[in-house]
Amino acid sequence: MIETTLDIQAIRKDFPILQREVNGKPLVYLDNAATSQTPQQVIDVIVDYYKRYNANIHRGVHTLSQEATDAYEAARQKIQKHFNIAHSREVIFTSGTTHGINLVASGSTSFLKEGDEILVSAMEHHSNIVPWQMLCGRTGATLKVVPMNLEGELVMEEYHNLLSDKTKLVFCNHVSNALGTINPIEEIIEAAHKVGAAVLIDGAQAAAHIKADLQALDVDFYTVSAHKMCGPTGVGMLYGKEEWLKKLPPYQGGGEMIAEVTFEKTTYADLPHKFEAGTPNICGGIAFGAALDYMNSISFDAIAQYEDELVRYATEQLLAIDGLKIYGTATHKTSVISFNIEGVHPYDIGTIVDKLGIAVRTGHHCAQPIMDFYQIPGTVRASFSFYNTKEEVDKLVEGVTRARNMLL
Repeated sequence: MIETTLDIQAIRKDFPILQREVNGKPLVYLDNAATSQTPQQVIDVIVDYYKRYNANIHRGVHTLSQEATDAYEAARQKIQKHFNIAHSREVIFTSGTTHGINLVASGSTSFLKEGDEILVSAMEHHSNIVPWQMLCGRTGATLKVVPMNLEGELVMEEYHNLLSDKTKLVFCNHVSNALGTINPIEEIIEAAHKVGAAVLIDGAQAAAHIKADLQALDVDFYTVSAHKMCGPTGVGMLYGKEEWLKKLPPYQGGGEMIAEVTFEKTTYADLPHKFEAGTPNICGGIAFGAALDYMNSISFDAIAQYEDELVRYATEQLLAIDGLKIYGTATHKTSVISFNIEGVHPYDIGTIVDKLGIAVRTGHHCAQPIMDFYQIPGTVRASFSFYNTKEEVDKLVEGVTRARNMLL
């Protein structure tokens, strides 16, 4: 195996929170699938915004407004470049992935009808299930589910069987938040397009690990959240092909998204402002761009190589614990390990390792259908980032072993 070329100790110094203690122990942060930590370089950008040029954007003629507008729109262009998007107007700033999905679901009401079908995968986050159930309730369309197997992979033969000329929309996550599975989205998109269906990919869990080329994927919609990739909470982006964004009606009404308003009639602004009603999270958008700068300065190829090395090591070490079972053993996966110990509730493990300063997530991870499939109440989920170390993996293994011995 090729060893990483990253200077992990130098990288760790960029993250102030990694220097703190929890319960008298050095923090071991392994909840990156829920939210990643923020480097000093991004924190500095946030502080600088509020210290030097905090102002509302667009239409302002004064200097601070112009500076804030320039920085905000520069961040949009950074997102465009990072994801290889054709036009910056196809980048819609949102409050996060859930907002982006709901924007598309709301707008899709206008062209779906009874008898139409939409497909979702069996391993979706609730945010990529509930909005489509609501859409079906409004339109009479039918929701169909692409099944998964015990390894945590989609049954692609069944996906192809479900596709038909009735299929109008297909929704799938790029990476499962509960299992770490990397789904074959290239095949999913290509097959959907052959029957005339549009595709939305939930990229929330993928964006920190995989640099998606959205033009090469030919995807219709792609959503991400900044806080999963070293940025702040409360901001994200929805990419949509221009032709689709023009079809969809505005999601919200208010300032910024209008061209002209009278009491008799309102006309809407051009893209992207048509979908950006109200004062946005200006600082968040600027910091999102800074987070992309930071991660690209490290290199996504190097990040992927190191994280793959880390998750393989963690998998091997955890499986040495008696009674431990990993859920999600797909051939292609990112740095998420979901596991249980026979006879022990995941919450109890999470509580004990927290006393040792180790942060993991327990529960159903907003993916209850996956837990129902495995007939379990939830899992312990350890999720890794490029600033984690093998020494931290060893501490996790020691902590889980100690919890097992206390609880059995």
